[in-house]
Amino acid sequence: MNFCQAANTDFSTFVGSQECDQGSAFGGDFDVSPCFTHYGCPNEMSDLPGNGRAAARGGAASRIPRCAPPQRQRQTPTTMARSPRINCSFRPVFHERTTNEDDSVLTQQLWKLARKTGHLNLSNKALAKVPERLYDINEADADSKAVNLEQLTIKEEDAWWNQVPLTNLDLSSNTLTHLSPKIANLQQSLTVLTLHDNALVELPPEIGKLEKLMRLNVSHNKLSQLPRETYSLPELRHLNISYNAFNELDPDISDLHMLEFLDAGHNNIQSLPGGIGFLVRLTALLLPHNHIKELPPDLVNMRSLQKLDLMQNDLTCLPEDMGLLRKLECLYLQHNDILELPNFEGNEALSELHASNNFIMTVPKAMCSNLPHLKILDLRDNKITELPDELCLLRNLNRLDVSNNTISMLPVTLSSLAHLISLQVDGNPIKTIRRDIIQCGTTRILKTLHERALAKAKEDGSDVAGSTLAAGISVTRLSGGQADDGELPNKYPDSYQQQQQHQFQYQHQCPCQYHQQHQGGVAPHGYMYKSLSQCQEYHEQIQRHLYKPESYQSSLASGQQSRECRGVMYQQQQQHPYQQKHHYQQQAVHPRWVYKLRHTRTLAVNLEELTEVPEQVFQIARNEGVHVVDFARNQLSTLPSGLQHMHDLVTELVLSHNLIGYVPQFISQFTRITFLNLSNNLLSDLPKEFGVLNTLRELNIANNRFEFIPNGVFELQGLEILVASENHIKMLNVSGLKSMPRLSTLDLRNNDIDLIPPTLGNLTKITHLELVGNPFRQPRHQILMKGTEAIMSYLRDRIPT
Repeated sequence: MNFCQAANTDFSTFVGSQECDQGSAFGGDFDVSPCFTHYGCPNEMSDLPGNGRAAARGGAASRIPRCAPPQRQRQTPTTMARSPRINCSFRPVFHERTTNEDDSVLTQQLWKLARKTGHLNLSNKALAKVPERLYDINEADADSKAVNLEQLTIKEEDAWWNQVPLTNLDLSSNTLTHLSPKIANLQQSLTVLTLHDNALVELPPEIGKLEKLMRLNVSHNKLSQLPRETYSLPELRHLNISYNAFNELDPDISDLHMLEFLDAGHNNIQSLPGGIGFLVRLTALLLPHNHIKELPPDLVNMRSLQKLDLMQNDLTCLPEDMGLLRKLECLYLQHNDILELPNFEGNEALSELHASNNFIMTVPKAMCSNLPHLKILDLRDNKITELPDELCLLRNLNRLDVSNNTISMLPVTLSSLAHLISLQVDGNPIKTIRRDIIQCGTTRILKTLHERALAKAKEDGSDVAGSTLAAGISVTRLSGGQADDGELPNKYPDSYQQQQQHQFQYQHQCPCQYHQQHQGGVAPHGYMYKSLSQCQEYHEQIQRHLYKPESYQSSLASGQQSRECRGVMYQQQQQHPYQQKHHYQQQAVHPRWVYKLRHTRTLAVNLEELTEVPEQVFQIARNEGVHVVDFARNQLSTLPSGLQHMHDLVTELVLSHNLIGYVPQFISQFTRITFLNLSNNLLSDLPKEFGVLNTLRELNIANNRFEFIPNGVFELQGLEILVASENHIKMLNVSGLKSMPRLSTLDLRNNDIDLIPPTLGNLTKITHLELVGNPFRQPRHQILMKGTEAIMSYLRDRIPT
């Protein structure tokens, strides 16, 4: 509503009038020019008698302002039509702060708190200049020294010898344009200096004297360079210069040998200095929204780098030896001009690859076999015409986005990705799948591809039970999610075994190669795998290059025919013509498979319809140091007993999408586990011993049959994330949740909870709460949609006093 508005009135013809005392109307704190003349403040208007008649005639309803003179007559529309436009401008209430006002911000209360804790927060105080008193905060003032002994006995904590030097100074969100050279007075104590969101145009050279400074944040300023002395800070670990006006990074930045985090995003940087590779401790390098066209070759020398953000630049390619960044986990390349992706050989730790909005035409096949831990692959808005079948080797892929490309066909091998929960293919001219199926989403697309894979296998006459959908563990699965090509990698650690393997091939082809050639890579009926550590013949052949006949014959007498597990080592259970003729030759698996387990530290066996897993599988996994075990999407009824052999190694255990009805007590022996996924099973309870898993940080029990959160869960002192959605939970145990000191994420969607206790709002450590899909009436759906903070506030307001 406008301040000077009446119905059907032309404001360009107001008649001048007397001013009312607006200053008194606002309490006299400031002076306001006339605005509310004829009609006063809209909130103070009152109707006059006869307004209804005036409105009925089409005229404006007259109002009398609270401060108008009583003798003033009402203006008619005819009179107002001849009046000039009034002046509706306000006088500004802001003024330039004086030095005394800046100094008064540092109150005695803040002063004492800073000297007691070592932290001083002057953020968002509208400071134009740092109070001069601040630079002497580490010195004992006259008042402290003048206190007598009797006063010290009463308040000894205020004594100057009990005061803490200033270590953390926050001057962010002010209007500072310069920083005083007196900042050097804090050189012996200051470790954190926060100056973001100011108007700084330069920093004083004295900032280089802050020998203990570890974190410096000068983002959102007007800096174009840092003083050269800044690059001599011996302890600086965190540097944020984003949102400034840098055109380049000073080559001296390579002298910050302790630097671990560098954010130089949202500047005008054209190139990176050649010596940036000397920052060998850097774990995060953020350079988004710049104009970088090429990366220096020595960038790959940052062997500790875990996160590299290069989005919104002008890159056309990446270094060929990206594989030297062996600890790289997240790579952001969106909105560049990249034409092709490297093979990423050596980047096994990479879990997120974002390369949307580029000009990429193909997905390298070798890349799929070199990224066993990749979870997110974003390739939308590129020029990709075809997806390789080798995408199925990305065993841990959770999200694949290839929207807005020119892909006409999806490979059926995508259906073998057990963890793929999001497949985005919109904007592609896909002709092999109907549009209505694509619109149904990921599950429907994967189901269609799965059916086509089965049909194709049946047409080819292959053994479906022995293929990728077999009841046994395929070679690809146990080799860490990568196909075996019959050759060892160049960096295979055991050169002696590599030489022996070539000798074995010369003497005779190994069974795994024979089966791959003659049966399409499917293990013959009657064979299972056996741990190399338990195979006496294997060790004898390593020493003598050939099996002894008597040793081989003794091996035939052990075990029974089984198809439970394939992938580690063949053990013959019934005679085969090939083995009868060449029974004295090597029967061990290709060494690459064992190498893959050792190299990836992952045992991933998915979509194999397994009902049991032999203990030998876990024994060899233990020998190779495996710490991630994944048996998702099988038909296990409980945890395999062989898991006990790895109780002190496993950190991540995934058993989702099985038929598990109970969890055995030996789960309490897993002393290093941090992630446990038991979702989509048949569980209704957990063992009492479950509460001893103090290292567990994330637990997923979604889509089971729980009617309550098991009591053992409330004893998990280290649990941070609890996902219990899609169950039949009827009530919340707030006291149990309160006993979990680190719980921050609680997902209880789609349960049967009919009442949310208001005391849940007191659990302020929960920062992410999901309650949608339950039959309770309060809080209402509108409040749930506002997020966790609104829900918690609503609940706290309803706690009875």
